[in-house]
Amino acid sequence: MQKVGIYRSIHVKFVLIYVLLILIAMQIIGLYFVRELESTLKTNFTTSVADRMSLVEFSVREEMLKERSEDDATLEESLRNVLSSFDSQDINEIRVINSHSRILATNVLDNKSMIGQRSLDDVVKRTITSGTPSENNIYFDKSTGHRIMVRVTPIKNGDEVIGAIFLDANIEKMFKQMDEINQILAGGTAVSLTITVILGIFIAQTMTRPISDMRRQAQEMAKGNFSRKVRVYGDDEIGQLAVAFNHLTGRLQESQESTEGERRKLTSVLENMTDGVISTDRKGRVVLINEPALQMLGIYSEAHVLNRPIASVLGLEEEYTFEDLAQQKESLPLDFSTREKPYILRASFSITQRETGFVNGLIVVLHDNTEQEKIDMERREFVSNVSHELRTPLTTMRSYLEALADGAWKNEEIAPSFLHVTQTETERMIRLVEDLLKLSRMDSQDYDLNKEWVEFNQFFNFIIDRFELSKSQNVNFRRLLPQTDLFVEIDTDKMTQVIDNIISNALKYSPDGGDIYFEISVLEKYFKVMITDEGMGISPKNVKRIFDRFYRADRARSRAMGGTGLGLAISREMIVAHGGEIWAESEEGKGTTIFFTLPFELQEGGEWD
Repeated sequence: MQKVGIYRSIHVKFVLIYVLLILIAMQIIGLYFVRELESTLKTNFTTSVADRMSLVEFSVREEMLKERSEDDATLEESLRNVLSSFDSQDINEIRVINSHSRILATNVLDNKSMIGQRSLDDVVKRTITSGTPSENNIYFDKSTGHRIMVRVTPIKNGDEVIGAIFLDANIEKMFKQMDEINQILAGGTAVSLTITVILGIFIAQTMTRPISDMRRQAQEMAKGNFSRKVRVYGDDEIGQLAVAFNHLTGRLQESQESTEGERRKLTSVLENMTDGVISTDRKGRVVLINEPALQMLGIYSEAHVLNRPIASVLGLEEEYTFEDLAQQKESLPLDFSTREKPYILRASFSITQRETGFVNGLIVVLHDNTEQEKIDMERREFVSNVSHELRTPLTTMRSYLEALADGAWKNEEIAPSFLHVTQTETERMIRLVEDLLKLSRMDSQDYDLNKEWVEFNQFFNFIIDRFELSKSQNVNFRRLLPQTDLFVEIDTDKMTQVIDNIISNALKYSPDGGDIYFEISVLEKYFKVMITDEGMGISPKNVKRIFDRFYRADRARSRAMGGTGLGLAISREMIVAHGGEIWAESEEGKGTTIFFTLPFELQEGGEWD
């Protein structure tokens, strides 16, 4: 999870908002306080000045209206005495001006030279002209750097304006008091803000600590750690949120453990299934595939198929889309056969969907159907071969019997021949049926081996002698047998049939004047019997099939010689039943060798004569 920057932290935001709110509140209070205080001080100052000017105005008016004798002081002296009695620290100067704008008196000794001069102040002129007091005008005195208030009050005798009083008051002290009060207020604001910041940080930590704990817990939960719990600091809304978060953690842990358990079960089931299983998402991309499916599809790594379309993985992208496969009710065969090896899979499809019908994905089950297909094919081939092998002699017999029925039986020259052919074909069918019964019993294990201990060299020589005495072909038998006694426990009747089949085939395909070799080589616990002819041989692609049922390397010649095509198949089953193996090697134009092995016990003594 991305780390929260300091300027995006709710902790810092909370402190900033808290401080800003306090600062705004204090500024509003400060502005209101300063403005009201300034207004009050100004009002008090002007009221005080106005009251004193009223007294001055009364005294000055009395002096200006007074009838004077020679013994009385002059008007200027009387006015100077009146003004001197009103000296005050907050009044800089008081002037008395007559109705002709001439200055009659001033309380500032340095300005005595102004007495008798005309006042050029416009405010004075307007006051004398209008007969109304001027406004309290405040000016900035550049010479002293102080603010002053100028007020002009008319002197009236009834409705007649007889003069005016000019007052220059020092208001700078009031503003100095205001500045001192503002400094005290600013200091108080700074102290309050400092205390507010400290309290804000503490309160923010108190409020954000549970949130930070829940954030860390969420990070741990994202990593799969559900053991950690959020600390509950109180019973307020955040405390209840922490309790709810811990409850949610517990439920998620239970759910995660349940899901993990189900996942392990599913994984175990999928891994132990013999069938392949592939799961896709709702877009048909592979999200899960088990090991048998990888092996069936010849894929070495799961990473090669994940997120690939299922139709592409199954090799069906040219015929089916994902929607087609989702609606596929019947299983589909997947033929991966090659010339050398058949390989057929069968794929069954099932969609996974929610209760609302929303399709979540597709489950594909792969089953290796090669053996079943092979069995079906062999069954079909077996039925076809049996039908063909039975139809051939039956067709021949029907032809000859029809000929006999049409009158050939009266011909003494051809009737015996026709009967002989019919008898031969009958015997051939009997042999075929008997061979089929033998194979059927061996396939169903419905037989017993009557084993007995024999010395194999004597047993083998006896069979070879029998063939050598009865053979009609000009073929030489070459025996390359060891002098060692080879004791083996075998069913002599069945083993005789095996060797008869092999020697009969060797005689059938040996050319006139050819040789048939009989050899035995002794291995560690087995001995190997080899019977080699010098016939036409078998092509390499067919030599492995000569032990298949009804397989003939030369069909026409074999059938003409009375073969059923089952002799070597029966021989293979009998050799396997004795614990040995049988195979063939051949080279076209040079001949064929049939090998088979049998387990034996090597003994020193010569009990067998």
